[in-house]
Amino acid sequence: MLPVVPDLAPLAFVQTGRAGVTDALLCQFVEELVGRGVRVCGSVQRNPLRAGAERCDMIVTAHPSGKEFKISEDRGPGAKGCRLDAGALELAVADVEAALGRGADIVVINKFGKHEAEGRGFCQVIGHALAADMPVLVAVNAPHREAFQTFSDGHALEIAPDLDALMGWAAQLVPAGSGAA
Repeated sequence: MLPVVPDLAPLAFVQTGRAGVTDALLCQFVEELVGRGVRVCGSVQRNPLRAGAERCDMIVTAHPSGKEFKISEDRGPGAKGCRLDAGALELAVADVEAALGRGADIVVINKFGKHEAEGRGFCQVIGHALAADMPVLVAVNAPHREAFQTFSDGHALEIAPDLDALMGWAAQLVPAGSGAA
């Protein structure tokens, strides 16, 4: 059973679309915020293609450290099913959790996926950020939307997957003087 997040701070989500599009949007959103002097904590993902590989790698960048974690396993040609490296994901979570304790203006989480739907992954980071009154933006894929709705107790705002919409949401929530206003 998933823990329910208290309604303490603004929680928003974007529904993921085509592969890689939402990841690129969140990377752009974080870059824009950081460029404006906003203290961002969280994770973004990129999915580079590797020569000779059938599928891309999944690389998560933790913020603000900038550390990169390859969270996909290369299971060989023809392998089916989940290729998430759960250990690498948890290392990224630990990096973000440590940074969260130093404060942030906003938290961005690249995905509420299978691990989060099972109460693991970035669930505690999201809960701790909300309890500390930090706004949180999460990308949610369709198969895990119901679990996210349960996790958020239906209190999350859906935002259009558009940079202007995300920046408008952030501008309303990020404290004055942080660079976003």
